[in-house]
Amino acid sequence: MAKKVAIIGGGSSGLCAIKACLQEGLEPVCFERTADIGGLWRFEYRLRGPGAWAGAREAILTQQQRILKPLQTRHEGLEPICFERSKDIGGLWRFEERPEDGRASIYRSVIINTSKEMMCFSDFPIPEDFPNYMHNSKIMEYFRMYAQHFDLLRHIRFRTSVCRVSKRPDFGSSGQWEVLTESEGKQEAAVFDAVLVCSGHHTDAHLPLSSFPGTACGLLACSLTSLNAFFRWESMSAQRILLAAVTTAGVPLPPEICSLSIMASLSLPGLEKFEGWYLHSRDYKSPQPFLGKRVVVVGIGNSGIDIAVELSHAAKQVFLSTRRGSWVLHRVANSGYPFDFSYISRFTQLLQNLLPPNIISFFLERKLNARFDHTLYGLKPKHRILDQHPTINDDLPNRIISGRVQVKPNVQEFTETSAIFEDGTREDIDAVVFATGYSFSFPFLEGFKVVENQIPLYKYMFPPDLEKPTLAFIGLIQPLGAIMPISELQCRWATHVFKGLNELPLRHDMEADIEQKKEAMAKRYVKSQRHTIQVDYIPYMDELACQLGVKPSLLTLFLTDPKLAVEVAFGPCTPYQYRLRGPGAWAGAREAILTQQQRVVRALQPQACGHARSSAAPHALTVLFSIAMIAATLIYVSLSP
Repeated sequence: MAKKVAIIGGGSSGLCAIKACLQEGLEPVCFERTADIGGLWRFEYRLRGPGAWAGAREAILTQQQRILKPLQTRHEGLEPICFERSKDIGGLWRFEERPEDGRASIYRSVIINTSKEMMCFSDFPIPEDFPNYMHNSKIMEYFRMYAQHFDLLRHIRFRTSVCRVSKRPDFGSSGQWEVLTESEGKQEAAVFDAVLVCSGHHTDAHLPLSSFPGTACGLLACSLTSLNAFFRWESMSAQRILLAAVTTAGVPLPPEICSLSIMASLSLPGLEKFEGWYLHSRDYKSPQPFLGKRVVVVGIGNSGIDIAVELSHAAKQVFLSTRRGSWVLHRVANSGYPFDFSYISRFTQLLQNLLPPNIISFFLERKLNARFDHTLYGLKPKHRILDQHPTINDDLPNRIISGRVQVKPNVQEFTETSAIFEDGTREDIDAVVFATGYSFSFPFLEGFKVVENQIPLYKYMFPPDLEKPTLAFIGLIQPLGAIMPISELQCRWATHVFKGLNELPLRHDMEADIEQKKEAMAKRYVKSQRHTIQVDYIPYMDELACQLGVKPSLLTLFLTDPKLAVEVAFGPCTPYQYRLRGPGAWAGAREAILTQQQRVVRALQPQACGHARSSAAPHALTVLFSIAMIAATLIYVSLSP
């Protein structure tokens, strides 16, 4: 009898978890609390208010039909089920103007920072006509293609929330879990042989109000579905929205205010004086409500910079407030190729392993400063480039040099109508966007506590103290690269562990590995809420691949297939490399690797014909030049008095 595996969440990690279970003969049951896949990237049209869409009614009435359409052909054998509390797939990548509480959310214009060849699932290339950096709607389209191709949707239970996951009384011998779910007001308990947690880490908005003197309380989020409050608000042209009273009278929010996803202040020392309005980046959807306003964006991560740039096209003035600055990378690299496609390769990783971090940082910082001087633009941090998760944006320097975005230090305090910064400057403002990241938790898991975004997991997946390794976390990492291929490889390894095909080390060995990674992370990165689950793409993927037995053997490839070996060694480390051999090998992996540059070019030149040259060729020339420059630098340093 096949083992039943509960999968929590129908986003990108949940989808590949279903597929991995099916390939290993397991019986997955995926719980998705909304009504569709996609998570963060799923967009839902609106029936009313600003941005209302005439086709929303028809889309809602036919949504079940669209979900069921790919299910018309049923396969024989296992009947896996996935629990998803929303009404769609996609998880983090699914855009919604009004996301469910506890679900990740994005704004309408989000474009992913990883290119399509680097982020695709390893046995399902993204179509060549899709753009190299995809809008969230294209990502959702790809997820739906993937789900339909592998017939995954029939294993998902939509609009089903997971309330509790607890060990069975006989867990020590059976390793089984009891999963309590709720759907349409009815609760149901079921027993599972294993559990995959695929709920992600972009769910709970992190608001570090302790950074502002005297703020002892948190923000009161105006829930668009449950908070009943009475607002005294002026005309939308004035854009001054003040909280007058919170009542229990059941007065619904005005639609104009709902459309802004306001986060109001209530008895907040230090912020209660501010007469404007503010929100977390999770609730930001579009720049229209900020037209003609003066806005402060607090935070210089990817969301903060993206929002500041977008707001600068509508707002009267945007101030980008940063505590420590940031090195800003760009999507477009040399010759117009995607940055990650150009630089994430096995050879560049080898150089990074061999050379001292200071030398690598020197060359990278020099390259970034050649594009624009980070000191001149007020962005240069005190830390080196490898000490922080990268920030990526191509448009920020243009908005700064045109004066549409002004870089400011950390906010010291707010007054009724202004913000005072740590350099003593004061700016009149109308609104504040807190792009201060996220924290994560798993309230449904009994016995698991997250402290300051830290939870001890072997390889960021397995709790080391379980008697039986039947619980794994998927996608609970912050990679320097794409997360989808990592989640997929995690699922492939986890299912092998569940089946007993791979064994985990002894508990003390796993705990030693966890502690070693924690110390290395603390030594490398600046202290931050976000730097607790960082991984480097190739080292971590190879680490997982070694556990599963799918890491490509360069020596074997050079002896048997030199053309492929050159591409694997010097070209981009695309996910297809982990389908060349071992369990789950894919017959199309070799061709996918040899044609990967062709798909990059075709997205830019739809009418192009013929085959593009191997992507390893320009990489090899760049690498040889880099080696020469590094050798010259080392010789110069060694000969200097």
